[in-house]
Amino acid sequence: MGSTKTSLILGFLGFLFLDSLLFCSAYNVHHYSFLLRETNFTRLCTTKSMFTVNGQWPGPTIHVRKGDKAFVNVHNNGDYGVTIHWHGVKQPKNPWSDGPENITQCPIKPGKNFTYEVIFSDEEGTLWWHAHSDWSRATIHGAIVILPEIGKTYPFPKPYAEQVLILAEWFNGDVKELIDEATSTGGDPTPSNAYALNGQPGFPNNCSNETTFRFPVQYGKTYLLRLVNAGMNEEMFFGIAKHNITVVAQDAAYIKPITTSYIMITPGQTMDILVTANQAPSYYYMAASPFFDSSAPYDTTNTSAILQYTGTYTIPTTIPYPTLPNVTDKAAADNFTTRIRSLASAEHPVYVPKNVTTRIFITVSVNQIVCANASCGGPSGNRLSASLNNISFVTPSTDVLQAYYKSLPNVFDKDFPNLPPYKFNFTGDVGNNTLYPSLGTKAKLINYGDVVEIVYQGTNVGNAENHPMHLHGFSFYLVGTGYGNFDLTNSTKTYNLIDPPEVNTIGVPKNGWAAIRFVANNPGVWFMHCHLERHASWGMDTVLIVKNGPTKETSIRPPPANLPVCS
Repeated sequence: MGSTKTSLILGFLGFLFLDSLLFCSAYNVHHYSFLLRETNFTRLCTTKSMFTVNGQWPGPTIHVRKGDKAFVNVHNNGDYGVTIHWHGVKQPKNPWSDGPENITQCPIKPGKNFTYEVIFSDEEGTLWWHAHSDWSRATIHGAIVILPEIGKTYPFPKPYAEQVLILAEWFNGDVKELIDEATSTGGDPTPSNAYALNGQPGFPNNCSNETTFRFPVQYGKTYLLRLVNAGMNEEMFFGIAKHNITVVAQDAAYIKPITTSYIMITPGQTMDILVTANQAPSYYYMAASPFFDSSAPYDTTNTSAILQYTGTYTIPTTIPYPTLPNVTDKAAADNFTTRIRSLASAEHPVYVPKNVTTRIFITVSVNQIVCANASCGGPSGNRLSASLNNISFVTPSTDVLQAYYKSLPNVFDKDFPNLPPYKFNFTGDVGNNTLYPSLGTKAKLINYGDVVEIVYQGTNVGNAENHPMHLHGFSFYLVGTGYGNFDLTNSTKTYNLIDPPEVNTIGVPKNGWAAIRFVANNPGVWFMHCHLERHASWGMDTVLIVKNGPTKETSIRPPPANLPVCS
C-alpha cells in the first residue's frame, strides 16, 4: 500500500503563540496511511522477511511545510505491538503522539490501528520517523522533509534538485530475535552484517554491486542531499569521491555553511548537504564507514552508492572511492563536529537562554548487573546494563504519560536526581562501586518555563565510547563540549552562547562531556535516551516531565479517544 496524502488549507486570521514557538494559523494538513507488515527482502545473497511500512525499506518520506500538521494512520498487520516516533518533531502540548513505547503510549497491537497527529512548529529541513519499540526501528523508518513556508526560501541558492539519503543497517537474521536473544542472555547483541544507503549495501558488499543505489546528476548543477543516520549502533563518516560537500543544516535547523570532504553523523541525527556536480562527467562513489571508539563489537563494513553524471562518456573501469577517516579517528570526528554553529541570521535567529534556573548533571555509563553463578553472557558472567546517574531505567508495563496524566500509582517515581549518587573521577580509574547500577523507573519533574541546563558526563565505567543523546519534545542548544571531567568553574568558560547549534541529538564525547540548554516551554512527558540502540535497551534512558503552565494554552492537551490500551 503506497502512502497517500491529501492537503487542505485551514485559513483564518491571526497568529497563535506558544511561548517562543510561533505558529501561523494557516497551514496545510496532510494525511498518510502506514501499513505495517512483513515483506521479503534479499541482500548479501540472503532472503528474509522484514517488518516494514508499506512494504518499503526505507519507508515512505513524509513531505510537509514549516508549521503544517500531518495525520498518520498506522495499521499494524505484524506479529507484535509497535509504536512510531516522529524524531525531532516537538509536538507542542501533544506528547500523546510522540510514540516511545510505554513512555507516551502503549504499543499498537497486531490487527489494530492508531492515528498519530504530528504537529510541526518551527522545524525546517530534514527530520525522520521510526518505530520506537525494541529494535523494530532497524526496518521501520523513513525521512521527513520540511520545506520553508509558502513565500519563504532556503537561506542558500535554491538547489537544482533534492535527494533523501538514509543510512541504515542490514541484519541477515531476524532483528527481533536478535535483541530478544541478547536480552535473554545478558550479552552484547550481534552486530549488523552490512550498512545500507537507501536500502542497498552497495560496493564492496557481497551480491550488492548490481543493486547499488544510483543518484543521477547533471554537470554544473547543485543538489541538496537530505542525509539521515537511521543506523542502530554506529556513528558514521560520509563523503563523495572527488567532491567537496557543504553542510547547511542539522536536525532541521540551519547552520553556518561548512565546506568539507567528509562529515561525521551519529544515529538519530540528520544533515542537509549541498553538492555541486563540478567534476568530469563519470561515476563517483558516495560512501559511509563507521566511526567507533570503543572495544565493543561493531559492524566493520562500508556502504556506498553512486553519484552518476548524465550524458555520454566512457564508464570508468574503476570508480573513484572517497577517502574517509579511519574508524577510530577521534580527531577527524572532532574536526568536523566542533565546526558546527547555528546560522544565527536575522531570518533564522537563535535565542540561547542565559539565566539557568535548573541544573542537571548526568553521568552516562555502561554497566553490569550481577547474575547468580555467573550465568549470563556479559563480562565475568554478568548481564550488560547501562545507566544515567547510575540508574538503569526499567520500562513500565503502563505508559508513563497516562500514569502522570491520570495520577496512576506505582508506575514511576518522580525522583530522578540532579546529580549522580556520588562523585568520582568520572573519566579516570573507576572502582566497582560505579559498575553496578540501581534499577528504577524514575522521572525528573521540571516546572513550566524553567531554563534548563543538562551536562552529560561520559564515564570510563564499563566500556567508554561516544554516546548520542536524544531528547524528545525539544530542540536544545549544544553550548559546550570537552574531554575529561566537567568543572562548573572552568568548563563553562568554553561555552558558546552566541551561535551554538540547535539540535535534538548530540554526541557526548568518549570520556568527555556535553552541555545543553533549553527553555521548558513544552508541557508533557518526554523520553531522553542514548540513540545507540543497545545502550537504550540496557537502560541508558530516563523521562523528563515538564509540568503544565498556568493556562490552557500552556498545558498538555487532553488524550485522544483511540489511544492503544495497555495489556
